Amino acid sequence: MSQPTASGHSAPLTRRALLQQASVGLLGGAAFPALAAAAAAPAKTDAKAKSPKAPLAPPAELAPLNRFPRMMHDFFLARIASQERTTEAARKKLRTRAEAEAFIRDRAAKVQQCFGPLPARTPLNPRVTSRVDRDAYTIENVIFESRPNFLVTGNLYLPKGRTGPLPGVVGVCGHSDNGKASGTYQSFAQGLARLGYITLLIDPTGQGERTQRLTPELKPVLRWNTWEHNFVGHQQLLVGEFFGTWQAWDGIRALDYLLTRSEVDSRHVMVTGNSGGGTITTWMCALEPRLTAAAPSCFINTFRRMFESEQPADAEQCPPHTLAFGLDHSDFFLPFAPRPLKLLGQERDPFDARGLEQSYGHLQQLYTLLGATEKVALFIGPDGHGYHQKNREAMYAWFNQLTQVSRQGDEPKLTLEKDETLWCTPQGQVGPLGSRTVMSFTAETARRLREARRPLSGEALQRAVESALRLPPREGVPDYRILPAPPTRRYPKRWAGNYAVETEPGILSVVYRLSDQALVSRPPRGPRRAVLYVADRSADAELRDEPFIRELVAAEPNAAFYACDVRGVGESQPNTTAKPFSDPYGSDYFYAIYGVMFDRSYPAQRTFDLLQLVNWLAANGHEEIHLAAKGWGTIPATLAALLDARITQVTLKRALSSYDEIAEAADYDWPLSAFVPEVLKTFDLPDCYRALAAKGLRQIELKHAVAGAAS
Repeated sequence: MSQPTASGHSAPLTRRALLQQASVGLLGGAAFPALAAAAAAPAKTDAKAKSPKAPLAPPAELAPLNRFPRMMHDFFLARIASQERTTEAARKKLRTRAEAEAFIRDRAAKVQQCFGPLPARTPLNPRVTSRVDRDAYTIENVIFESRPNFLVTGNLYLPKGRTGPLPGVVGVCGHSDNGKASGTYQSFAQGLARLGYITLLIDPTGQGERTQRLTPELKPVLRWNTWEHNFVGHQQLLVGEFFGTWQAWDGIRALDYLLTRSEVDSRHVMVTGNSGGGTITTWMCALEPRLTAAAPSCFINTFRRMFESEQPADAEQCPPHTLAFGLDHSDFFLPFAPRPLKLLGQERDPFDARGLEQSYGHLQQLYTLLGATEKVALFIGPDGHGYHQKNREAMYAWFNQLTQVSRQGDEPKLTLEKDETLWCTPQGQVGPLGSRTVMSFTAETARRLREARRPLSGEALQRAVESALRLPPREGVPDYRILPAPPTRRYPKRWAGNYAVETEPGILSVVYRLSDQALVSRPPRGPRRAVLYVADRSADAELRDEPFIRELVAAEPNAAFYACDVRGVGESQPNTTAKPFSDPYGSDYFYAIYGVMFDRSYPAQRTFDLLQLVNWLAANGHEEIHLAAKGWGTIPATLAALLDARITQVTLKRALSSYDEIAEAADYDWPLSAFVPEVLKTFDLPDCYRALAAKGLRQIELKHAVAGAAS
């Protein structure tokens, strides 16, 4: 190696110089500039030659350290790709119909577990609120109840001049704010009616006339309906429900209503939808045995292709357990096979068409082994994301081939209606009619679970926590890297060693050890007691700016002090998805929802990080750990403190009051990355706090569901 000389030429870089540079680079705090100055200064200085000191400029703001921004993406992608390879290998071994049927039975059973049990059928209480008469069809504006007092709005398109029962189609919309009144979705419903199909086009929950969170002026509280889907869907996870099941159930009850109509031929009842409606179509295929054909558009892909393209999906598009079971998109059609199925997509869709083709290949193989090759088809249109005309015509042709109701290949001429014409309610929202909201059902379930839960403590609480987190085994002391410490970080102590502890393969938790002496190598052993601070968002930034840390350091001058970033924040805060980290569709959400599908929630993963860090600290001679945390870090800190006896003291600042409060809240601002799915079936955070009283738990500014609400 060489270093530049004064003349600009390179001179050999000696081992001594290299070590000096490394030592300087590894030093934290204010010592770095002093050391650098000392190295550069002459032995003596002429005091008379000194110039007057210039006023000190304020210190420049330091960006939080983030040395592993791709870690979470690489971690999940490796697991998704590994599962895909395993499943592909199993598919390649299928040779006979019997083998295909066994494969389908196994995966179909797993699919059912993703949705959970369906609710009991209750009276639909349907009513037609108005009619619209047009040249070739009539539109009936219909309201029915998919659950007691949970109103669903729909437009029933009835062809004119047709004799005998006609094929029926349930139409489900994508993420249009005006739901069934969107021009795209009016188009396919009207097109089907003009061809001779009775079509019931419904508003999905949170869209059209079914907004769940309304202002007094009947405007959506949240800007986008997808944000509302995630808001209600994340709450539901706490009580063990999946929003996708709710969306599919609305579609199933729409089919129930369709089949009450004498005009409908029950031998031909089909479903189609695009984007979010393609999702609902897919889930209905997994759950509804009466459907005779389906045509989902612009949804089907593979999880690997979707993940690679960093496309965050909505809460209803990410069934719990899916990736833990090794399932992929195509598997959700296996309960439907070998009924007629046509997959629709677009060439210029950001949903990679290669994933659609791969899913089609999976289904084509199984349909062939079942002797039904002709019953599965694929059409990829030339357009961008959406149910554009060529895709609608491919859907018409598919249904016509099956029903022979029409021979027309082109889409008929259409006349689109104003939104108000298609309203089923006087004011364009079901809220003023007294419809219940998804949130009200979730709150009711949370109260019921709370009343049924028995208070847990001791080993029973520990078992409940371990069961909810599904923690992998912890074996041995984790390995670690010694990282160079960037200079001038302005921490509470002059020096800071930087260590990246490998809590599991592919995951590094960065730990800083503060010291009055330089730490340029492995951490020294002891003392017996250590404080481990778990960061809210960035240990590096909080070491500079958080008064809580300085209080902790001052309170225990004889203890070793460490601060850490668990995965997904601080040093490993992802820089993916092209959206801000905390955006509703930013990278924090992206990896949190994949964790749900892997049965490894972010709190579970981060708790595992802390338990591994405690192993690492113990290996370095620290037998008593005071675990302190702030904000987001308090969730894994609370859970880890319950599970490890070496954690003897706990201090939490701005910890969440309870999951119950979020499940019952009209508003909340805690992210999905703080949620443990199904937690309220067995325990809640106050159970943990009561148990941690034995470890001297101190709570500072307990935080409630909404920011600013602290006690």
